[in-house]
Order: sequence, then C-alpha cells, then structure tokens
Amino acid sequence: MKYVGMPAGMWLLFHRSFRKNMVTVLGFGEREARETERRAKQRYREIIAGLPSFEKDDRFLMNIVNCAMLAAFYLNMECKPSVEHMTAYYEKAMMTGVMRAFCRMGGRRKFTKKDTEGMQATERLRAADRNPYSWNMEYLPYADGSGYEARFSHCGICTLMKELGCFEIVPAMCHLDYSMAKAGGTTDFVRKFTLASGGPYCDCGYKRRTK
Repeated sequence: MKYVGMPAGMWLLFHRSFRKNMVTVLGFGEREARETERRAKQRYREIIAGLPSFEKDDRFLMNIVNCAMLAAFYLNMECKPSVEHMTAYYEKAMMTGVMRAFCRMGGRRKFTKKDTEGMQATERLRAADRNPYSWNMEYLPYADGSGYEARFSHCGICTLMKELGCFEIVPAMCHLDYSMAKAGGTTDFVRKFTLASGGPYCDCGYKRRTK
C-alpha cells in the first residue's frame, strides 16, 4: 500500500489529535508528545508500506489505516500506558468533530436499503480470504426486525497488531465501536464476544434506538 489517498488523508486529519491527547489523557509532556509524533509518522508510513492494496469494494481500509496510526504512536511511546489508558486515549484521539459528523451521517443511513445491500455485499466478498489484513463477516438480521449483527470470523486488526507486537491494545480499538454508534444517534451497539479477548468471533450488534 502507498502513503497516498486515505492513509495520507487520515494522518492529516488525526495526527494532531493523537499528539494532543498524549498530553491531556496520558500525561506526557509537550516535548515528548511532539517527538513521539515525529517518530510515529515514519513508523506509520513503514506500516502502511508493508500492507497489500485493498480491493475496491473492501469497506475496511479505514479500519486498518486507523490501526496502523494507533500502533505507530504506541510503539514510539517510551512508557507504555495500560490498555485502560489506551482505550481512553484512542477514543479521545479519534472522536474529533470530523469523526462525529461522519458518524452522524452513517447513523442516518443505518438500516436503509443501501445499508442492507452494503452489508450483504461485504458478506459475499470475504476479503480476508485473499488479504489477511481485512475482515470476513456474516450479516445476520435480527428476527424481530430490530436491527442486525455483523459477525466477524477474521479481524485484520488482530493480524496486524500481532505482527507488530502490540496485540494487547486491540481492546482499545474494539471499544470505539460503542463510541461511534453513540455518536451516530440512531443505534444502540451490543456485543458479547471479540476475537481479541479469545471469543469465537466478534459480534457487532446494531439495534434501532427507540428513545
């Protein structure tokens, strides 16, 4: 993968937030945060360069790009925060005004015909069969019509984080699903299992918000 398009754009959108929240959430000094950011940019580019190109219809490119950014910062932090602190850090770093607007837009499309067709297409694609840094997913509508579950049997984030030696912070990324659903305004997110915690799969449940 090349450092152009989405990978370059995501760095421009989020790197300042990742640096700022090293100070405000994790308690790093300003100078250390800036130096970490400088090193992280190079590491991020290296991680991106080591990834294969994603298929045109693969909807999970953004997920792996965000994973690469978090890993790049974490790997360059001299003092490694706990997973609890990294969870709070990642949420604050990612949930900027731009991201909240993106989530609201996604929330308005949730449960529409286009959303359903997109989930069904992703199920058929099975991109992880060809790209270990992508995802395989089943689309499982709830029988009562209240929403659906996206059930993942392969997670590209787990693959990449294991390779980079920082699998322990994958739960920090898993938690963002709740934050994004809340920001969307139309969905309650529910989950029982994640692959990162040793579950048989990752279940991402989206229920229509009734209040």
